[in-house]
Amino acid sequence: MLVIKAMMESNLRPDVNVALLFCADEETGSGFGADYVVEKRPDIFGKNDMFFVPDSGTPDGSMIEIAEKSILWMKITTLGKQCHASRPNLGINSFKAASDYVTRLQSLYKKFPKRDKLYEPPISTFEPTKKEPNVSNVNTIPGDDVFYLDSRVLPDYKLSEFKKELRKIAQGVEKKYRVRISFEPVQEAQAAPPTSPDAPIVRALSKAIKEIHNVKPQVQGIGGGTVAAFFRRLNLPAVVYSKLNETAHQAN
Repeated sequence: MLVIKAMMESNLRPDVNVALLFCADEETGSGFGADYVVEKRPDIFGKNDMFFVPDSGTPDGSMIEIAEKSILWMKITTLGKQCHASRPNLGINSFKAASDYVTRLQSLYKKFPKRDKLYEPPISTFEPTKKEPNVSNVNTIPGDDVFYLDSRVLPDYKLSEFKKELRKIAQGVEKKYRVRISFEPVQEAQAAPPTSPDAPIVRALSKAIKEIHNVKPQVQGIGGGTVAAFFRRLNLPAVVYSKLNETAHQAN
C-alpha cells in the first residue's frame, strides 16, 4: 500500500495497470480468500495478468519463488480403550499405539525419496506437529489420541498415492495394538504448475533485484504455501518475493 501511495503522490504511472488484492484466511488454506475468488470469480482476471505476492523471501533479497510443493495437513485419530493405568490389561493404550505409528511414519522419507534442486529443502517432508490433549490425569490410560502430520510433497508424487501409504502403515499398527486409526485432511492441495523462469514478471523482478540490491537473483521453489498457487492454477504467472529474515515460527 505504501508503494502504491508513493507512486500516486510522486505522479509516477507505470506501463502496466496495478491492482491490489487483499486475501483473507491465507494461513489456513485460503478457503475464504484467494481460493474462493479464483473458484467463484475467475472472470475478473485477464489473460495478461501477472501476480506479485509479498510473502516468502531471503535476507539478501535474491530469491524469487516460482513453485510450491503439494501440501497435506492430516488429522490422525487413534481409538483404543480407556482404563485405569494400574490395570492396563483392561484397556488399549491409544497413546502408545499412536507413538509407534509416529515413528513408523519416518519410513515415508524412504518411500518418497525423489529430490529436486529447485526446492528448498530439495525433498518431500513428513513431520508430526500438533498434539491434542488426551486424558487430564496421570493414572488414566487414554482411549483416544489425536496428532497432526504436516506433509510437503514434491509435485512428482500424487497426494492420493501418499494417502494410500499412510493407510498401509496404519494397518500394521492397528493389527499390533488392536486399535483403529482414522484420517481427516485439514488442508489438502496438489501442487500448482510452476511459473516459468522466463515469464515477463520474473525477468522484470530479476532486473530490479540486480539494480536495487546488487545481488544475483535466483529462482526457487518452497515447501510453504502461498496464495500464488491459486493464480498459477489459472495458468497465470505469479512470483513470490520479499526480503525476510527466515524466522517463520521461530524466535525472532
